[in-house]
Amino acid sequence: MTTKWDVVIIGGGPAGSTTARYAANGGAQVLIIDRRRAIGTPLQCGELLPTNAELGVLCPEVPDLDDLFQTPAEVVSRRFDTLNFVAPNGRKLAFDFAGYSLDRPRHDALLAERAVAAGAELRRGHVTSVEGDTVRLADDSTVRGRVIVGAGGPHDPLRRGSWRTPPELSPVAMALVEGDFPAEVDMYFGSVAPGGYAWMIPKEGGANIGLGIRPGFNRSGQTLRALMTAFERRLGSPVTYRGGGVVPVSGPLREFVRGRHLLVGDAAGMVMPSNGGGIPTAMIAGRLAGQAIAAHIADGAPLTDYQREWQRQMGATMKYSLRALRFASFMFRRGDWFLNLGFNRMSRGFMRRAIMCRPMFGLY
Repeated sequence: MTTKWDVVIIGGGPAGSTTARYAANGGAQVLIIDRRRAIGTPLQCGELLPTNAELGVLCPEVPDLDDLFQTPAEVVSRRFDTLNFVAPNGRKLAFDFAGYSLDRPRHDALLAERAVAAGAELRRGHVTSVEGDTVRLADDSTVRGRVIVGAGGPHDPLRRGSWRTPPELSPVAMALVEGDFPAEVDMYFGSVAPGGYAWMIPKEGGANIGLGIRPGFNRSGQTLRALMTAFERRLGSPVTYRGGGVVPVSGPLREFVRGRHLLVGDAAGMVMPSNGGGIPTAMIAGRLAGQAIAAHIADGAPLTDYQREWQRQMGATMKYSLRALRFASFMFRRGDWFLNLGFNRMSRGFMRRAIMCRPMFGLY
């Protein structure tokens, strides 16, 4: 039997749950469909978030961050205020950066609970295709929605079927390790993670470690697993969990609203190209999408208001993040010796502007 909703959202991660929360708060009847047995699992990322104050500097046009990012103490693992860039030769450049590591599964589950508390319904199911207003699941059941939202990551079925524009994907491997780590984030560059970076993000009683690469930069031909094994040995801490996935790094799609179909979060490429961070951008986009959907259902406001507001609030930040990635790519292609040369006090201000998604060359 087919049932009809105001909005059907594919995926219950930060993008989908946030979209659902704001759409339901605006009076829309919302259904979330997620294929996982438990929201937030399996863990696949570094679990890092900037503080709301730091995010306000990164994304100065985004209003009301304290309303959007309500992160309770029980999902915060550890706080830190320093970010280190580590050159291939071990030299570190330290930057002030206030953030914290998450218990990501609990964090995502909480976002879904907030959506349900706002009035959304959450169902488990595997979406196989979307045709017009009809969403088909693997068990051959269907649901219909006046608006359909793809929030199922880079392989989202709505994006795959209606956009057909494959993103550039960065393979990622990560692990949780035990140990006593300082309250600082380390980002390692060079052949340790060709075309990307490796990380150490401190957590209570250990750390989240991992690396992301861009295959076109991997001159050694080592597999992702081999690179990750070498990085684990370098840090020398007992591993308690391993995971991985892919991250889109080609930037947002030029168009993520088509008729009554919307893409949000990783499905729309809304990951910071320069660092792979996707939780804040997913939630910012989710709020904008949810508000636009609610206004559309209530009074017929155009769904394209979502894309217009995203561009106003996040356009400049994403533009400069993509430019930072392109400049980093220029450096990566020249090898470890060039990175060792480039990591110095004179380049520190330049790198700081890249971290904060600001014009690296003054006005450009």
